[in-house]
Amino acid sequence: MAFSSSSSSPAMQKGIFVSMPVLVLTVSFVAAVFFLLSSSFSSCSCPEALSSSPTDAVEASVGGSGGDVRFEDRISPTQDDIEWVRDLIRSNGLHMQKNELRKGINPRTRDQQLADLIQYKGISHYEGDEANNHTALPCPGELLVEQHHSNYGEPWAGGRDVFEFLAESSSLKPNSRVLEIGCGTLRVGLHFIRYLSPQHFHCLEKDELSLMAALRYELPSQGLLHKRPLIVRGDDMEFSKFGSDTAYDLIYASAVFLHMPDKLVWTGLERLVDRLKPYDGRIFVSHNVKFCSRLGQDKCSQKLASLGLEYLGKQTHDSLLFNHYEIWFGFRRFKT
Repeated sequence: MAFSSSSSSPAMQKGIFVSMPVLVLTVSFVAAVFFLLSSSFSSCSCPEALSSSPTDAVEASVGGSGGDVRFEDRISPTQDDIEWVRDLIRSNGLHMQKNELRKGINPRTRDQQLADLIQYKGISHYEGDEANNHTALPCPGELLVEQHHSNYGEPWAGGRDVFEFLAESSSLKPNSRVLEIGCGTLRVGLHFIRYLSPQHFHCLEKDELSLMAALRYELPSQGLLHKRPLIVRGDDMEFSKFGSDTAYDLIYASAVFLHMPDKLVWTGLERLVDRLKPYDGRIFVSHNVKFCSRLGQDKCSQKLASLGLEYLGKQTHDSLLFNHYEIWFGFRRFKT
C-alpha cells in the first residue's frame, strides 16, 4: 500500500512515495541516534583532573616546593605550611619575636587549677546521688589539669618532633606496625596512634602513673579510643603478649635504654630481632648507645652481628617549635 497526492498534476504524480516500513525504519533510526547522542553527553568520559571536584583535588595532593604529596602520606610540615602560618600571624597583628604572652582571662597554675577542680568540681556539676551518673570515664584531677605533661625534660610538644623524625626515617605508611619501648603517657605515641591503622601501635611501659595518664586521659580526650593500641605493662623486656606473628616496621626507645642495665637491653634486643622486618625494618634508640659502646667498638659490632643486627649510624632531627634537636642511633636486621 502507498500514499500519494490527490492532485492529478503529472508533476505531483511523480512525487515521492514512502512506504510504511521505510517510514517506521527511518523514525526508529533517528530515535536511536538521538538516544546515543544524549547518553554520550550525560556520561562524558572527561579527564579525571577535570571531572574531580575541587575538594577531591585538594585532598589528593598538596602542591608547593615539596611537589605533589598525598595528604595521607604527609608527616612533616612543608615550607609552604610554615609560611602560611607565619603570614597568618602577621596578618592578625601578632608578634613573632618577643615570645611573650599576656596572661589569660583567668590565669592559674596547674596547682591552682587542681585546687579549684577539687573545691568547686568545675563550674556545673551534679551532687548527691546524681554525682556519679554522668561520667563514663571518671578521671583524676591531676590528669585533667595535665600535670603529666610536665614530667619530661623537654616540652610536651617535642613528641611531635620525635614522631616526624622516626616516621620519615622509617618510611612508615598507615598500615605499618610500630612498637615503642617505654611509651610513658603517649607524648610520642599519640601521633603514631593517630597516623597508623587501628591496633598497629604497640607499647611496653612499666610506670603505673604513665599508663593511667595514657588510658584515662590522653586516649579518651584525643578521641583515639577507636584506634585500639595494644599497651602492655611490663619492665622485663618481655614481648610475648604482643603475639608471635607480628612483624614491626619500626621499634624505638626514646630516652629509655640509658636508664636500663646493659644486660637487660641486650636481652630485649635478642627477643626483638625476630620481630623486626628484615632489611627495611628499623630500630631507633635515642640519646646514646652506651649499652654497646661500653663493650668496645669491635666487640659491640660482633655482638650486634651475632643477633643479626647492623648499626646504621647516628642521626639528628631539629625541633619545629623550640631550639632543640634529638640524637638517634639506627639499626636494621640484615638476616631473614
